[in-house]
Amino acid sequence: MPERTDYYKVLGVGKNASDAEIKKAYRKLARQYHPDKNPGDKRAEERFKEISQAYDVLSDPEKRKAYDRGPLGGFSMPGGFDPGSVAGGFGDILSNIFGGSGGRAGAGERAGGVRAGRGGQRGRDLETEVTLTFDQAVGGTQIPLSVATSEPCPTCHGSGAKPGTAPKLCPVCRGTGVEAQSQGIFSISQPCSNCQGRGTVIETPCPTCHGTGAQRSTRRLRVNIPAGVRDGSRIRLAGKGDAGVAGGPPGDLYVITRVQESPVFHWNGENLEVEVPLTIPEAIQGAVVEVPTLNGSKRLRVPRGTKHGTVQRLRGEGPPRLGTKTRGDIHYRFVIDVPASLSPEQSEAVDRLSQVMNGNPRAKLFTSAGGKS
Repeated sequence: MPERTDYYKVLGVGKNASDAEIKKAYRKLARQYHPDKNPGDKRAEERFKEISQAYDVLSDPEKRKAYDRGPLGGFSMPGGFDPGSVAGGFGDILSNIFGGSGGRAGAGERAGGVRAGRGGQRGRDLETEVTLTFDQAVGGTQIPLSVATSEPCPTCHGSGAKPGTAPKLCPVCRGTGVEAQSQGIFSISQPCSNCQGRGTVIETPCPTCHGTGAQRSTRRLRVNIPAGVRDGSRIRLAGKGDAGVAGGPPGDLYVITRVQESPVFHWNGENLEVEVPLTIPEAIQGAVVEVPTLNGSKRLRVPRGTKHGTVQRLRGEGPPRLGTKTRGDIHYRFVIDVPASLSPEQSEAVDRLSQVMNGNPRAKLFTSAGGKS
């Protein structure tokens, strides 16, 4: 029997590594070996699959416990593949008992649980991240995406059993996946120790998938990103997650957007804000200035005596509001541009201005303070 893969060694962490350390190690390796960064490199693609398999197990507390117990603890499939990811597990048993979603999911990052359904088991939801420029996020775009996922084994078609054979009903739990233990007046249910909660046992495993019913693969997609996504937006792609087991429906894929900052536009709620520098004469005398928009530029009138921090708004010129047909606004904040140094000619002009605009604008502060005392 092939030697079991050391998942801790795959991720380069110790056996006592915390969840945060495991996640950090996975993210670093996944970025390094991602197929999009290594086009045509089969070794990198296989390494990416191996890293995903390791994280798939070590990031799930129940699967990690089963893995740490070793082959006698219910994690006996060779080749380093996680049987719990496609054939159930403790989370699925909780789902069957209480009607909830007790499982977890993952494609590098976990998003949802496996749920048992009539006619088979639903595939896991997967989650991945994409990085977008500000323009792509605001205007919408289409991007290529590679996702490590599982597909039904082509040899056994997902059953896990060698062709010509079939899984058999577990003789211990009789297909329920749980065992009841009596403790006084209470009866406590726990995962079946014989089938690890699956309800069936495979006497003759499939030689291709070693009884898991699935094989890892890299799925390549082109994803439409709608206009108006923000940093952290979640886009659901129905049916693009892991394949279902024994004829069950596939899970979903969730794409998390990471949006780069713009050097000009800054988010302010559902609107954008732009700082517009004004010279001192423009602020005093008023002016017409050109400002950027998402589709070009427009001209704004600056009133006489505009103060530092004054805001003008262009309604409906901002980013699309996700899921609606409306758009936000753009706020233009005027800031007085005070030069750090002056030429001799500028210094002379400022001196003349200060002589004309005499008076102390701070005098009223002391007048008001004296009146209160």
